[in-house]
Amino acid sequence: MSLTAQGCLSKMAAALPANPDESVVYHLRAGEQRILLNERIGDRLSLAWSGAIACTHCGRATKKSFAQGYCYPCFKRLAQCDTCIMKPETCHYHQGTCREPEWGEKHCFQPHIVYLANSSGLKVGITRKTQMPTRWLDQGAIQALPILEVDTRQQSGLVEMLFKERVADRTNWRTMLKGEVALLDLAAERDRLFAELADGLAQLREMHGADAIRTLHDQPLYFNYPVDTFPSKVVSHNFDKKPQVEGVLQGVKGQYLMFDTGVINLRKFTGYEVLVS
Repeated sequence: MSLTAQGCLSKMAAALPANPDESVVYHLRAGEQRILLNERIGDRLSLAWSGAIACTHCGRATKKSFAQGYCYPCFKRLAQCDTCIMKPETCHYHQGTCREPEWGEKHCFQPHIVYLANSSGLKVGITRKTQMPTRWLDQGAIQALPILEVDTRQQSGLVEMLFKERVADRTNWRTMLKGEVALLDLAAERDRLFAELADGLAQLREMHGADAIRTLHDQPLYFNYPVDTFPSKVVSHNFDKKPQVEGVLQGVKGQYLMFDTGVINLRKFTGYEVLVS
């Protein structure tokens, strides 16, 4: 096979198609090169890890990747690697202990969305308003519905914690990849959860201001993915165990490539230098 691209992996670029009936458009990114994957479905594809890893933030060589693409010094220093990113309700900016206050002000103190999505079933999630619909495509969601808008990431985390009393916040990636997820009535689920959690939402509004948590009245969005064949049994590839992944590309969903030989989550290997052929 001829060499198609060489470079360090970045998260795949996913974009909505011009026609809503068509599939999400995916590009594999290796260094500065981008490969349109939709037109490679059905082709044989090989990704070979060279053994090198470069930190996605500072670029230095690292023997191990932390938090999907960072060297250890960046992992310990950057605000975007702090535990409060995964648990935004634990934001400690107001205690004066934010690792990078300017980064926090830019990324955490801006409108966030609380949404319902259907990736492997009903789930609740949060994202920056500017990250719609990328967040849902990265999760392999087939439906999504924004339900609330808040002013900060911490507020979105507090709302998510409330909704987690009634609905999951994680995707079962194996179920998502099997493509056997039934459509849901997300608007009905939203109304049900609003009714069941009315007291909790009222308490949060009392704490943060009546206008701090705003109800949205959007319509559900639907997403199709470029998949010819879903795996009946999900086997996972791992560059750390086997540096070459090869097979017929059968589909792309979320951040996963789906081969006839197994699947691989490319986001997990951000910063890994690969040869694509």
